[in-house]
Amino acid sequence: MKNLIIASTSTVYDGEYLDYLTDEMAKLFKDAGEVIFIPYARPGGMNHDAYTEKAAKAFNKIGKKLVGLHTFDNPIEAIKNAKGAFTGGGNTFVLVSALYRLELMQPLREAIFNGLPYMGTSAGSNICGVSMQTTNDMPIVYPPSFKTLGVIPFNLNPHYLDPDPSSKHMGETRETRIAEFHTQNSVPVVGLREGSWLRVKEDEIILKGKLKARVFEQGKEPYEVETGTGFSNF
Repeated sequence: MKNLIIASTSTVYDGEYLDYLTDEMAKLFKDAGEVIFIPYARPGGMNHDAYTEKAAKAFNKIGKKLVGLHTFDNPIEAIKNAKGAFTGGGNTFVLVSALYRLELMQPLREAIFNGLPYMGTSAGSNICGVSMQTTNDMPIVYPPSFKTLGVIPFNLNPHYLDPDPSSKHMGETRETRIAEFHTQNSVPVVGLREGSWLRVKEDEIILKGKLKARVFEQGKEPYEVETGTGFSNF
């Protein structure tokens, strides 16, 4: 039974790391005394120890011990034996490359389908989709595949931004980039705005948070989904 929180971001506006998800985390990991942290996305090039230390402070608030996956001699066995897992944000290319290099993509997928409570933010959410091809990150490394966990039947665009009509920025909008993706791919894309998350229980996927999500499907006009709404049409 799938049991996930898939969040757009780790930090909302002036809040502290993961504080807007504290109540949800406590529920998700209620039966896990120890949670495995997957630190490979390395935001800003942060090393694994420093990233784990940062994330552990948020888990201390809900009475859970967070242990970096990089500290295990056998990370595959660590995932198989885990009672909970969290993957933080950073660079999705770096994260996916590491998961393939360490042969962790398939064990993590299997663990999630077998009921492992899992939370992802940003890059850690990107890997829940069919592929990582709608990430916002720079391709600083070349992973062996863009295919990711596929534990939800669509792709994500975390940190989704609406076009600003007053902006003088001449580059592409998120909507334009996703339209380009759909010239080559048929996978639906959900744009998650900051402070929004998906709560996944088995095949039920519900949008949570205060903001709507924007949904993109090949050959259709984009549309908005209200918070509290399920994604059942994919």
